[in-house]
Amino acid sequence: MQYRSFADLAETVFFHAGAIPDDVDLVVGVPRSGLLPANLLALQLHKPLLDLESYLQGRTPTVGRTARQTIQTARPRRVLIVDDSIASGESMRAVRDRVRAAAPDVPAVYLAVYGTRAAHAEVDLVFEAVASPRIFEWNLMRHKRLADSCFDIDGVLCHDPAHDQNDDGERYRSFLLTAKPLLRANVPIKHLVTSRLEKYRPETERWLMAHGIRYEHLWMLDLPSAEERRRQRAHARFKASVYIRTGACLFVESEDRQAQEIAELSRRPVLSIEGQRMVWPDQASAARRSYVRRHETNGATAKRLVRNVVSGVFGEQTIARIKRTLNRPV
Repeated sequence: MQYRSFADLAETVFFHAGAIPDDVDLVVGVPRSGLLPANLLALQLHKPLLDLESYLQGRTPTVGRTARQTIQTARPRRVLIVDDSIASGESMRAVRDRVRAAAPDVPAVYLAVYGTRAAHAEVDLVFEAVASPRIFEWNLMRHKRLADSCFDIDGVLCHDPAHDQNDDGERYRSFLLTAKPLLRANVPIKHLVTSRLEKYRPETERWLMAHGIRYEHLWMLDLPSAEERRRQRAHARFKASVYIRTGACLFVESEDRQAQEIAELSRRPVLSIEGQRMVWPDQASAARRSYVRRHETNGATAKRLVRNVVSGVFGEQTIARIKRTLNRPV
C-alpha cells in the first residue's frame, strides 16, 4: 500500500513544476483536493489562482496587494487545470466536459499530480505514478479502507494527554472525557486498538459517542495499572497481536517508534502518523538493528572516554594497580 503525505505532495510539485508550459497564465484547482497542489503551483509559478467553479462562472482572479504589480489577472490565454490524483479518469472527464462548455476558446492543460500509472488519456501531465492501493494524508480519514483497518486512539483520533494528566487516576479520567479531537473520521472504522487500560472503557466509549466516531470493535489492554503496562512494555506487543488476529489491511499508529515495533512484530505495514510514512516490516527490522548498533557504539565510545579521562588524571600505572586490587581474591 502506497502513502503520500502533504510534505510528499509539496516536494513532488516543487520538483516537477518545470513541466508546466510557459504560456500558462492561470492555475485552476479542482475542489477540494486539487486546490492543494494548484495553490502550491500558483505560488511557485507566480500565476493567479481560481477554483474550478469560479473559473467556469467567468470570475476574475484576485491576488494580494504585494503581488498586484507582478501577476497579471486579465483574461487568460491558457489555463492549467489541476487535480491531486487520477485513477479511473471518470472525474477528470467530467471536468474536461464542463471546461470545454464554459470556455471553448481558451486552451487548457490538464494535470494530475499522482496517477495510478505514468500516463492517463484524460490528462496531459502526471507528475508521479503511485499505484493502487494508495492512501493520501488528505483523504486518510474518509478512505474506504477504514472499514478494514486498525486505528490507534491517542495521537490519532485525539490529542495525547499532558504529563500532569497521565496519573492513572482522576485527572486521567477527566482527560478521557474531555480530550480534544485530532483527526476526524467521516466513515466507520473497523477496529479501534488502544493501549488504554480496560478499566477506562466506559470513559472511552462515552468520548467516542460524544464525537460521533463510528466503529465496530474497541480493543483495550487488560492490565491492572499503567505501571504494570510500562513494566511489561505491552503497548506494541498488544497492538501487533490484535492486528494479526483481526487480519486487518492496515494499522494506523500515532508514534513512529511504536509503528516500527508493530510492523516488526506483525510482519505487516503500519502507517505512522508521527513520521507521516508507511513503515514496512523489513524497514522496521533494519531500523531496530541500526538503533541497537548506534547505542552499542555510543556506549563503547562513552566507556573509552571515561577510561581516557581517568587515565589522564591518575595515570595508567595507578589504574593498573587499582584493577589488580579489585581482582585479588578475598
